[in-house]
Amino acid sequence: MDNTRRRQSATKTAELDPVLHSIGFEIEEVSPSQLTGRLPVTARCCQPFKVLHGGVSALVAEGLASMGAHMASDYRRVAGVSLSINHFRSAAVGDVVLARAAPVYVGRSTQVWEVKLWKEDPSAPGKKGPQISESRVTLLCNLPVPERLKNAGDALKKYAATSRL
Repeated sequence: MDNTRRRQSATKTAELDPVLHSIGFEIEEVSPSQLTGRLPVTARCCQPFKVLHGGVSALVAEGLASMGAHMASDYRRVAGVSLSINHFRSAAVGDVVLARAAPVYVGRSTQVWEVKLWKEDPSAPGKKGPQISESRVTLLCNLPVPERLKNAGDALKKYAATSRL
């Protein structure tokens, strides 16, 4: 990814999810059927053994699934009710982690999203290497948006691709 696209991705992430932005995550694709992004692994997102903190993997999963569910539910308020994560491998400082979230089930009142994380193949930037984790996120998706939060989905609408489920 070139520097201009990386800056645009960082700006997008700052608008969409300040918490993910604070750990260096960069959101790339945004649609109701898929969200993707990347995380350069730095000391900021590692546990004391200099590998990616499992809680950071969970944060990425919950963040991406919530954005996707919000779009897929026509910008209704969503709330995560369950997160299950399996960690297969570690990612160390200097690695880049690629992420992809996609819906498994989109219903009227609940959604289930799958979020996978891989190490980027160092010999082929942008290509997936070994998978490091897989999550399932269940969300309630039929919640009303309070009047004071009616603009909560505006940033997602700004960046969302037009694909629908």
